[in-house]
Amino acid sequence: MLYRWLTPLFRAGLISILYCSLVALPAAWAEQSGDSAKKQILVAELAEDENVEDVEHSEPLQSSDPEAEESTAEQPEEKQEATSLQLLGSEVAPGTATRLSWSPAIQIAGLSQPTPVLVVNGKKPGPNLCLTGAVHGDELNGIEIIRRTMYDLEPDKLSGRVIGVPIVNLPGFQQGSRYLPDRRDLNRHFPGSTDGSLADRIAHSLFESVIRHCDMLVDIHTGSLKRTNLPQLRADMNDPDVARMTRGFDRMAVVHSSGSAGMLRYAAVEAGIPSVTMEAGESLRIQESQIKAGVNSLTSLMDKQGMISRMFVWGNPEPVYYDSEWVRAEHGGILFSEIKLGDKVGEGEILGYVSDPITNEQHPIRSRSDGRIIGMAVDQVVMAGFATYHVGTEAEVPGE
Repeated sequence: MLYRWLTPLFRAGLISILYCSLVALPAAWAEQSGDSAKKQILVAELAEDENVEDVEHSEPLQSSDPEAEESTAEQPEEKQEATSLQLLGSEVAPGTATRLSWSPAIQIAGLSQPTPVLVVNGKKPGPNLCLTGAVHGDELNGIEIIRRTMYDLEPDKLSGRVIGVPIVNLPGFQQGSRYLPDRRDLNRHFPGSTDGSLADRIAHSLFESVIRHCDMLVDIHTGSLKRTNLPQLRADMNDPDVARMTRGFDRMAVVHSSGSAGMLRYAAVEAGIPSVTMEAGESLRIQESQIKAGVNSLTSLMDKQGMISRMFVWGNPEPVYYDSEWVRAEHGGILFSEIKLGDKVGEGEILGYVSDPITNEQHPIRSRSDGRIIGMAVDQVVMAGFATYHVGTEAEVPGE
């Protein structure tokens, strides 16, 4: 299995191993297939951390009427038989799996490197599920979640289609960088434009070439800036279609987040495509437990959507965390955590200490509410104001 080759991280040959696993698809699997310009955002203008901003700037959760929600929901168009998928200039017949290539046409022509797109078109009709990973090039867990999910699918038993783009930001991935070569964050430029910055053009190409074909989208990320996340969904629970989509994920906590303009998830929802962000672990690492949780939740989603049918043991669903906050350090120094990711904590409980290496002063960081640690900074040097612990408080799903 590919994932057994990935330790230690970023040793010589890591990039070639990961990339070749997607470009040089195994022969057996291959044979089975038979617009307005956005404001340019420079590095100095980037928010401190999308994981933090996503929650702190979110629109508040609103109550909803479940009966009204059901009555206004559009009924999916009934399909009698599966059809070919027209994607990226190719035709993918029902009951087949293949690999396509997407190129945003922004590179030097003689040095251009297309991005692999994995496609499984089921033998039976159903929805189009899209999976995107490594929009930030240093987020590795999502790449492996998509790889395992895609290669486990059997076209003859699939209802609908699954389109996977394991490495969206290929240049960033090859350099172990979160950003694009122009030092912009791609996930702040969707749906993009044809005449904007490099990030705008890449975002527009992906959105028009791939995302427009989706009926559902799961965009997979990890923590950033030396932070890690409990496996969770970020979803706008004020959107009835998105809220219904989240109920298909098994053993997965949900954090209400409306998202913000420029994010792939936000742009997709604006285009009428129910979308969620999956967060799993931390960047620059391959983490087996996080990957398994991600694969399990996607399998659960496809089972719930009627795309696959298998013996599947449903666990107790995780609570939905929509009332959450980041606790920030009040002093600079070295952070030492007293708790672990996923721990339940009480109001006033000490989560960790910031130690001054010169004066030996110890500054405790306390939880401001009862809840569970759904995200946290790894032990590191921090400055005053650094977001250290993400505490989620349990709540009911809106409309239930």
